Amino acid sequence: MLGYKQSMCDCNPPLPMSDRGTPPDSTKPRMRKRRLKWIAVVVGALATLGIAFFVGSNIWITVSTSRFVASSVSDVPESDVAIVLGTSKRADGQANPHFIHRMEAAASLYHSDKVRTLLVSGFHDGPYYNEPKDMREALEQLKVPSSAIAEDGSGLRTLDSIARAKLQFPFKKFVVVSDGFHVPRAVFIGRNYGLDISAYASRDVDYSYSTGSRVRECLARVKAVLDLFVLDTKPDGLDDVTPLTADAP
Repeated sequence: MLGYKQSMCDCNPPLPMSDRGTPPDSTKPRMRKRRLKWIAVVVGALATLGIAFFVGSNIWITVSTSRFVASSVSDVPESDVAIVLGTSKRADGQANPHFIHRMEAAASLYHSDKVRTLLVSGFHDGPYYNEPKDMREALEQLKVPSSAIAEDGSGLRTLDSIARAKLQFPFKKFVVVSDGFHVPRAVFIGRNYGLDISAYASRDVDYSYSTGSRVRECLARVKAVLDLFVLDTKPDGLDDVTPLTADAP
């Protein structure tokens, strides 16, 4: 019996340590979880900062300029020049209400003797797209004399329009005309460029039509803060500005 038991034990000898396999490394899953946790913390912190900067920029621009924005002609201070910010005459194949309302607001300022000159500033891209030309024609139909209208065809951005107006006229007192959600940014830029600038908000466009424009404007306010205080963005087209006078556009 002893021999039998010994033979049974000898048939299954213990495996060498090298053949038993490597014990699982429990530290790797913990390190991976820790790394993912830190990534989540960093991403969350950046997202929070981004949201705070977005909200803060919008609040800063709208609150700091609110006292300079008028929605009634009688509340607009007399100024040398009105900067009428451009937009497309037509959108989606139809008359653009943003364009119509801005032209009506600009014409009302002129006819109320609040300004002597209207500077129509917009984008001119060849013979088939010319915002200043369209604005001039619309204003003339509203009984504004051609002699009271000056054109700026390099106003692709609000920053460009404001900066070029500062060089184009030997004045510092301006009123800017555009949609109510747009003018705070224009005033913000102008005042940071040293202009005594106020604004006249044109008649509101229905939210169902202007939602996209309003959302883009919220993003544009963030860009304006970055342009002025972080990126030091230079306006385009300043070299080709022709100085004018308010009496002789």
